[in-house]
Amino acid sequence: MEENIIFPAEWYPQSAVQLTWPHEQSDWAPVLDEVTECFAAIAREIVKREKLLIVCAGEAEVRRQLGDVRYDNILFCEMQTNDTWARDHGGISVFTNGKPTVYDFVFNGWGMKYAANYDNLITRTLFKSGVFSKDADVVNMQPFVLEGGSIETDGKGTLLTTVECLASVNRNEYLNKKQLEYHLKEFFGLNRILWLENGYLAGDDTDSHIDTLARFCDEQTIAYVQCTDETDEHFTELQAMENELKAFRTTTGKPYRLIPLPMADKIIRNGERLPATYANFLILNGAVLLPFYKSDKDATAKEALQKAFPGREIIGIDCRTLIKQHGSLHCVAMQYPEGMI
Repeated sequence: MEENIIFPAEWYPQSAVQLTWPHEQSDWAPVLDEVTECFAAIAREIVKREKLLIVCAGEAEVRRQLGDVRYDNILFCEMQTNDTWARDHGGISVFTNGKPTVYDFVFNGWGMKYAANYDNLITRTLFKSGVFSKDADVVNMQPFVLEGGSIETDGKGTLLTTVECLASVNRNEYLNKKQLEYHLKEFFGLNRILWLENGYLAGDDTDSHIDTLARFCDEQTIAYVQCTDETDEHFTELQAMENELKAFRTTTGKPYRLIPLPMADKIIRNGERLPATYANFLILNGAVLLPFYKSDKDATAKEALQKAFPGREIIGIDCRTLIKQHGSLHCVAMQYPEGMI
């Protein structure tokens, strides 16, 4: 019997969201108090709506940092970790013939840029710890390298991604684009892949993850970063990306409803521009968490995203600390659909 694989969209009802908590041995050490405050803010919003899975070095310390929250909605799992980017080292969920399945792809630190020896073991350790549902399978996807932030799905067989990331050196360079497409379709039960050839953010060390640039909001809607400032270094690339998005068609042959998000104000640290982006939002049950950067553009981004998600509460989370390590809100979280946990 041929397998029927469904790769659910992020707005599919969720059982839990994973956060991998910062600690003093991670790159967050110089700003640990700041970043744990940000993680706690994200955690408090999640536990209001669904379960929260916290991967951490020590449960007692995280409880101290969280304070008074709904602990009956939190699962703790202690283990060694390198870093905190659960979107990229977390398991990726599909349904195989209706059965919950968690794919454990290779995570190699975004093309061997950073150590990932512990983070690459997180998903299989969670499985051994009994975190996942007794009905769920965990499938080892070695040797394929894939990060959750590099792919977007509409839940109906369409994948949105970037050539820059998936075809990059030190991930799956032994495969050409046609072979990559074949494997992705097989893994995720896809009908088609929309490849973006353009788009990047300065300071981004993921090789242009799609979740920093353009996101599905429903089957007909894509929110994306728009740059209208001709003096900005991103102008030409993001204009080209916008034109690509305009040329894409839905499965019914219609243009996508495109919702532009403002280009975040320039944030410089140690002489380097950081990849601040409003596209890095996180969809929860009944809400969307949106990165804020203490800018007038925060309100503009919130208003735009509310059009994309009229039935959900849009909640701003101050992510000025997260961006110091070149990531934002969506990057630190991985959702698991109903039935996985």
